[in-house]
Amino acid sequence: MSAKHAKPNFSQSQVSEVLKRLFRVTASEIRSLPSYDDQNFHVVPVDGGEYVLKIMNAEDSKNPALIEVQTHAMSFLYQNGLPAQTAMPTASGQLMSLEEIDCGYGCQKYLVRLLTYLPGTTISKVPLTPQLLYETGKTAARMDLILQEMEHPQLSVLQRENFKWSLSNFTMLEAFLSVLDGDPLQEVVKSVIHQYKSSVVPKRSGFRKCINHGDFNDLNVLVQPDESDGYKISGILDFGDMNSGYYIHELAIAIMYMMTEHPNPIEVGGPVLAGWESVLPLNEAERECLYVLVLSRFCQSLVLARHSVTLHPENAEYLMISSKRGIFILRQLWELRKEQVEKVWFESAAQFSDRK
Repeated sequence: MSAKHAKPNFSQSQVSEVLKRLFRVTASEIRSLPSYDDQNFHVVPVDGGEYVLKIMNAEDSKNPALIEVQTHAMSFLYQNGLPAQTAMPTASGQLMSLEEIDCGYGCQKYLVRLLTYLPGTTISKVPLTPQLLYETGKTAARMDLILQEMEHPQLSVLQRENFKWSLSNFTMLEAFLSVLDGDPLQEVVKSVIHQYKSSVVPKRSGFRKCINHGDFNDLNVLVQPDESDGYKISGILDFGDMNSGYYIHELAIAIMYMMTEHPNPIEVGGPVLAGWESVLPLNEAERECLYVLVLSRFCQSLVLARHSVTLHPENAEYLMISSKRGIFILRQLWELRKEQVEKVWFESAAQFSDRK
C-alpha cells in the first residue's frame, strides 16, 4: 500500500457512526484537528465533556502492540502527575478498536481511540519567555525519568530499528537526500551527517538510555495562563514517535522545535537546558554532542517534511510549517559553529540556574 493512501480520510458521518457504535457517544460537534499522517477530531458529546478521536494511519495500525504501549505510557505519565491524555474504554472495555472502513481507497483497517481532551493552546502560539522555556526543559526531563520506570509486557516494541525519526537512525536520512537535489541546503545536511558519524556515533556509548517521547515539539506541548501573567504547561500530546533512545535525544528535540518559534532562536538553548539539568544534569558525552544532535533533528525535520510533500502535496501547508524558519535557523547554527553556539547555551544555562 502506498504511504499516500495510508492516511485515513474519515467523513463526518463515518466519525459519528464510530463514536456511537464504539463509545456510545452522540456528538453535538465534530471538528477536524491538524495531523501529520493520522486523523484527529475534537468531539463535543451532547451530554457534555470534550474528547479527541484519534484515527491512526493504516500503516501504523498494523502494529497494535506499539499503540498499546503508547496508550499505556500516556496513562502512566498521567498517574505520575504529568498532563497527558488518557484513553476512554469502548463499550466492550477496550482502549482501542481496529476498524475496517472504506475512506475512498478500498477497505482498510484503522486503529481508533477516544482520548481525553486537554485544555490549552499550543506553545507555538504564546511568547516563549525564558521561564516557559525552562519549564519546557524541566517537563521533558521529568517525562523521560517517569517513562524509565514504566513496565509493560510489550516494551520491546519500542526498539524501532528502522524508525526514520529516531535520532539513533539519523544516517538513514542519506536515502532521502535526493529531495534536496539542486538545493544548496543539501550540502549543509551532508556535512551534518558527516559530523554525526564522526563525533556522535563514537560517543554514544556514554549516553544514558531511556524511553523517548521523540516528538516534544511546539505543536505537541499545550499551555494555559498561570497566576503570574505567564504560562504553564497543561498538556503533552502525540506519543506516536515513542522509541528506545537516550535522554540527550529528547533534550535536543525539545531545543530544536522551540527554536523554530522564537524571534532569536539561538537564545532558546540556555533556558531549556537549565530546566532539563534541574532534573537531570548532562554527563560529558551528552554535553559534547548536544549541538550536533540539535542540528541533526533540524535536518530530519526539513528533509522528511520535503519527502512527505512529494507523497501528500495536498497537505503541503501543514507539512512545511517548521521548514521555512527551520532552514534559516539550521544555516545560522551551522555558520556560527559548535564552540560559539555552546558558549551561548551553556553560559546562559548557568546564569539561569544561578538565578533559580
